[in-house]
Amino acid sequence: MEYPKLRMYIDGQWIDRGKDGEDVINPATGKVLGRLPYATTADLDRALAAADKGFKEWRKVSPYDRSKVLRKAAELLRERREAIAIGLTMDQGKPIAEARIEVAAAPDHIDWYAEEGRRTYGRIIPGRADNIMQFAKREPIGPVAAFTPWNFPMNQAVRKVAAALAAGCSIILKGPEETPSACVALVQAFHDAGVPAGVVNLVFGVPAKISEYLIPSPVIRKISFTGSVPVGKHLASMAGKYMKRATMELGGHSPVLIFDDVDPAKVVSMIGPFKYRNAGQVCISPTRFYVHEAVHDKFLAGFLEYTKSLKVGDGLDAATRMGPMANPRRIDAMETFVADAAKQGAKVETGGKRIGNQGYFFEPTVMTDVPDTARAMTEEPFGPVALFQRFSSFDDAMARANRLPFGLASYAFAKSAKTVADLSAQIDSGMISINHIGLAQPETPFGGIKDSGYGHEGGIEGLDAYLATKFVTQVGA
Repeated sequence: MEYPKLRMYIDGQWIDRGKDGEDVINPATGKVLGRLPYATTADLDRALAAADKGFKEWRKVSPYDRSKVLRKAAELLRERREAIAIGLTMDQGKPIAEARIEVAAAPDHIDWYAEEGRRTYGRIIPGRADNIMQFAKREPIGPVAAFTPWNFPMNQAVRKVAAALAAGCSIILKGPEETPSACVALVQAFHDAGVPAGVVNLVFGVPAKISEYLIPSPVIRKISFTGSVPVGKHLASMAGKYMKRATMELGGHSPVLIFDDVDPAKVVSMIGPFKYRNAGQVCISPTRFYVHEAVHDKFLAGFLEYTKSLKVGDGLDAATRMGPMANPRRIDAMETFVADAAKQGAKVETGGKRIGNQGYFFEPTVMTDVPDTARAMTEEPFGPVALFQRFSSFDDAMARANRLPFGLASYAFAKSAKTVADLSAQIDSGMISINHIGLAQPETPFGGIKDSGYGHEGGIEGLDAYLATKFVTQVGA
């Protein structure tokens, strides 16, 4: 299988050369897939000029006609789904089945924004005199600088690009250098769908250099970032310095609350595959398992059985259920987290070690009796590690679940109507999924609170992030 050609895209033109660049590595084999060009300062200046020009043109296109272009891009992605998924698995590592799901979801996000963008309604506000007309209108905020991560290169990029374009904005997308092929394919679909030159631009390079060049530019009016908490805080402070609106979708450390009135086997069947999706490299990955003492041992036994059954290997093997970590840094992090927790008294029930010396594979890992002082319980592990503690009461569970500065996603399983109602009221996170896995649909808001960021992608909130409100009051003739 041939890996896609890697290019940047500026002002309607593909660019496959760069003064600097980096090799893209297959995390399953450690072998080079291709060479990715880096944007020069001149390239970034061209992208800024293009986004400025593209915005002035695109904002004048009616929402109805913008919608038709977006729908065409969605159909092209559907037609190219298999080739894109193969490239995504080659550079990111996730199993091909997961890559297909990620690519298949992208057109749904585009379709959602294509429809919602046609309904960017304002409102009439009654005046205090007969001859006063007052109304609030929604307008595109302007050119956007968007920064996307390596763990879901298609999923994260499409939300930003589709929402920006549906609102009438132009965008400069800084794609992930380690997993670039999906972003190249996404932009190709918009190009082929007829998006005017300058409306969408794609660049790669040293992340800090690009963000520090784009964010201060007077052309850029909006920042959208998905990534780690430390980097997000830095970019948010930079955006604040230049009075740029920002959406920050940052890291998490999701608790899972399992109460004593549920069927443990049923819960394992739902939460087990979700835990090890993308080798746990997911910002909403369930990580801290708080299990009621009455069902703890039975749930743990079932979870261990599932974990031990997982086939770990190259994502292009159809039998693989968990692929490699994305890079060597993640292997080092997992080994550090496991060693620290074990040193503090946690028990490694299964896993905990690197697999082989080719590629970046790590065993699916379960640890019990993990103390709150362990680094894995306070820092986002971002890997295939499940951390178990027992709890005895609802208040005990709430205290444990809410104790960290993260507030992205939470999960809970309970039959009691009172418990379910109390959970939705008392869990301190931007999202909670109760008795199923139901996050990140195109029509639902996705975002966190506290250190997990602010703003939303998805739903009407995701479109609103790219719109400004203008109030108009006028006296009739």
